[in-house]
This record gives sequence, structure tokens and C-alpha cells, in this order.
Amino acid sequence: MSHTNGSVKAIFYALAANLGIALAKGFAAWYTGSGAMLAEAIHSFADTANQILLLVGLRRAKQPVSEEHPLGFGKAIYFWSFIVALMLFSMGGIFSIYEGIHKLTHPEMPEAPWLAVGVLTVAILLESASLRAALSEVKKTQGQRSFLKWFRQSRQSELIVVVGEDIAALLGLSLALVAVLATILTGNPFYDSLGTIAIGVVLVIVAVTVGIEVKSLLIGESADPETVSSMQDFIAGRPEVAEVYKLTTLQLGSELMVSAKVRMQEKAAALRLIEDINRVETAFKTDFPQVRWLFVEPDLHD
Repeated sequence: MSHTNGSVKAIFYALAANLGIALAKGFAAWYTGSGAMLAEAIHSFADTANQILLLVGLRRAKQPVSEEHPLGFGKAIYFWSFIVALMLFSMGGIFSIYEGIHKLTHPEMPEAPWLAVGVLTVAILLESASLRAALSEVKKTQGQRSFLKWFRQSRQSELIVVVGEDIAALLGLSLALVAVLATILTGNPFYDSLGTIAIGVVLVIVAVTVGIEVKSLLIGESADPETVSSMQDFIAGRPEVAEVYKLTTLQLGSELMVSAKVRMQEKAAALRLIEDINRVETAFKTDFPQVRWLFVEPDLHD
């Protein structure tokens, strides 16, 4: 649950930053006529909507189990995270590329470009603060892993999306700032158009990368490797268990389903066997509170 709280905090940081940035960019785009600034404004408005969708997803994921959904709604956050990746791809990336191509065929110098420079500079500072907040939440679960390894192994789709969006936003803002400055220095609107296209390409790459990770979670992934290894060691170390044949885990949002096929020490008395299994299950859920469903299958062979 603490992981979920950390994700919510990161989402709210991103929501506040993106809303303020989007309004400032929108005004600057309207006033200056800069294509790069318009692309960035659309990107920030899309990101603001995305944060709201992630909050909706987290709320839906907390719905209680039902007869139709006996394992709950934990994977709902994966669905909404995937929708966010699609929006980042379409509303952010594709629109920016289209706008850049349009500006190339209809070049026009932006008005008051120094206003755009000021807005972009402030936006970079705000977005940096949002990314720093998101990365601080990442560090709580990253352990000794590199950032890229965490990105590949993390089961927190909402945090993956927030970090991905923040990185894309910072890259996009930097490209937009370079494009506007190049346009000012050369007096050539070509650089503004080129910057708009570059922003779109960055957003498409980030959206596809995030989408691939979330799609895998949506289909169904185990718990992260470190957690699976800890669980196997825990069960194998229990005095009631002689051998662990197989441990299967399924990540369901912030919760887990675990199935363990084991050989128990007790072979004769059924009642003592049941009591031993119950003790193992109780101790296991105490050590791994994220596990909501645990099924222990006693057997004599794999």
C-alpha cells in the first residue's frame, strides 16, 4: 500500500506541474504563433489529462472483489496506464509531428519569441521538480538495480508512466527551447518547425516504450524477480516445508496472487498437515502483506 501512496504523490506532483505549464504554454503559443510552443502546449494538456486518468485507474483498482471478478480489480490500473500511453502517442507525438510538417509547408516567424523562451525556461524548472519527485518514489523500490533495470522490472505501471512522461516532457521542453532560440538567432522559422517534429518523435518513442512495458503487465506478469526470490527462500526456510516444487505469482496491481506446490515434512496425519499449511500461509502473508491470495498445494512430487 505504501507503494501505491508513493505513486499517488508522484501523480499529484506531475498533475500540478503539468496543469500550470499547459496554461502558460497555451497562452505563449497563442501569442507568439510558435509551432514548437503549440506542440508543447498540446503535450502538457495531454499529460494533465493523463494524470487524471491514472488517478481514476488507481481508484478503480481498489474496488472490492465480486463474483464476476473474484481476483478483484487490481489490473484496472494497467488498462488506464495503457490508455495514457496511447494518448501520449496520439495527442502528443503524432499531433506534434503533424504540426511540424504543416509549419514546414507554411513557414511563419513566431511573434514575441522571447516570451516563449521565458515560458519554456520556467516550464523546465517545474518539470525538473516533478521528475525529481517521481524519481524519489522510484528510489524507494529501486534497490541496487539500475534505473533501466527498474523500468523493465517494476510492476508499478502508474509510476512507470509518470516517470516516462516527465522524461519526455523535459526532453521536449529542451528541444523546444533550442528550436525557438535557433529561430530567433537565424530569423528562420525552419528551426521552429524542425523542433516541433523532433518533439513529436521523442514523444512517440517514449509512448511506445512505456506502452510495451504496460502491455506486458496487462497481459499478466509475475511479481518482480527480487520478490519472487524472497518468497521462494521464505517458504523453503519454513520448518514445515521439506521442498518447494514450484512457486507461481501473478501481479494484480498493488496486490499479488501466489500459488506454491510443496512437499511438506508431515506425511501421516492429515490434521497436522493442515495445521502446518495454515501456519505457513499465516507467516507468509505476514512477511509479504501485498499477497492477497495464497494457495499452498501439498504433494509428494513435482
